[in-house]
Amino acid sequence: MTVTLRPLSLDDVPELTEVLIASRAYLTPWEPVRDESFFTPDGQAQVVEEVLRADNLLHHVILEDGAIAGRMNLSGIVRGPFQSSSLGYWVAPSRAGRGVATLAVAEALRLAFTEYDLHRVEACTLLHNERSQRVLLKSGFERIGMAPRYLKIAGEWQDHYLFQIVAENWLGSAPSGE
Repeated sequence: MTVTLRPLSLDDVPELTEVLIASRAYLTPWEPVRDESFFTPDGQAQVVEEVLRADNLLHHVILEDGAIAGRMNLSGIVRGPFQSSSLGYWVAPSRAGRGVATLAVAEALRLAFTEYDLHRVEACTLLHNERSQRVLLKSGFERIGMAPRYLKIAGEWQDHYLFQIVAENWLGSAPSGE
């Protein structure tokens, strides 16, 4: 299995839409409520166009053996003395539990610290999302707290654990997977 990241492009819309449709029920508990149009080629084209115009977002597709397996983003990038961003990702259910997310997070950290010149990357998970917590901990993140009612997920404001990693604590090599 080869897991890589590639910058998101409009060319990804057809395949990405198919993966999202197939993953919809699996992702619903972990995502904001989405309008029906989100799961259409036109809706995804609009989403991709918006994120490509943003200047503080770096969006990637996660590829497993060349096929789209999910999405990875570094968002809310702040430069200057902070040099920080938030990491978010999802992996299709057909790719989950096999190390794809762990390898993708490792690659995102490599990009963040070596190519994008960031000093800190943060991430958050729902309190009951133990799989994502394991991915983050394996990747060198440390849990730094809990934020009550942090994000509106599945239609409700929900508590999240907060994680971070700074460049000095980065493992520097890919973990062996989930």
